Amino acid sequence: MALTIALSASAEGDAKSTKTSGFDWSPVMEAIIQVESEGNPNAVSGNSVGVMQITPILVKDCNDILKRQKSKKQFTMADRYSVAKSKEMFLIIQKYYNPENNVEKAIRLWNGGIKYSIKATNRYYRKVLAKMK
Repeated sequence: MALTIALSASAEGDAKSTKTSGFDWSPVMEAIIQVESEGNPNAVSGNSVGVMQITPILVKDCNDILKRQKSKKQFTMADRYSVAKSKEMFLIIQKYYNPENNVEKAIRLWNGGIKYSIKATNRYYRKVLAKMK
């Protein structure tokens, strides 16, 4: 279950960067990818698709964030199948909703949305942590 929001390393910056504010999200993103889809960019589960199992709501949230930041960049539903664009959306979400770069918050946010519950995201959080080791 993917979160309902996304974040970008710099909406118009280097799409290949996996850092926000100097923080390297690569290990977290790779663990989430393993938990969500085992690395399959064509994975589909309900309305969640791609390696990070991104929902239409998350795409909309990313686009709203980008709009508020006066960026001309916008994501499409098809972008959810792109590993690079999925990671970019993750970074946009983290930068916006998790500026303190808290790894636990990032994982729970991705799974449970911006109003996530600790109890409801515990299993997912433990699975992602296990993949990070």
